[in-house]
Amino acid sequence: MDVKQDAPAVARSETEIGADPQTVWDILTAFESWPSWNPDVGSVSVDGGLEEGTVFHWKAGRATITSTLREVERPRLVGWTGKTTGIQAVHVWRLEPSDAGTLVRTEESWDGLLVRILSGPMQRSLQKAVDGGLEHLKAEAERRAQSQG
Repeated sequence: MDVKQDAPAVARSETEIGADPQTVWDILTAFESWPSWNPDVGSVSVDGGLEEGTVFHWKAGRATITSTLREVERPRLVGWTGKTTGIQAVHVWRLEPSDAGTLVRTEESWDGLLVRILSGPMQRSLQKAVDGGLEHLKAEAERRAQSQG
């Protein structure tokens, strides 16, 4: 699964996390727990299990987003599409074992009328969101790895 490379807003980020891939995966894919470790997420409700086609609804800032899981490859890749007013998003997370624990790569694209009209501010907002989500995931995974070991 790939993001829409020609979308008006595309952001990428990666980091090494000092925790094993299973720990990172468990945190990332427990969607309803996102608000406990990511202050940018207000609430999440999931309509099903961790499988392609499952829909989840969540709040990020003022936006209410409806997302659908499109690809699930435990514990290596999870990707979804999402919609909110004026934006269609594609978000992909890739996890690889590394010497430090896990290399996490994430990328997201935004398309839609609102994004085309406000491409500069939307690009900056998307990059900030992608970087912030990855930082919060890293902090939570390393906190858990430390408390386990």
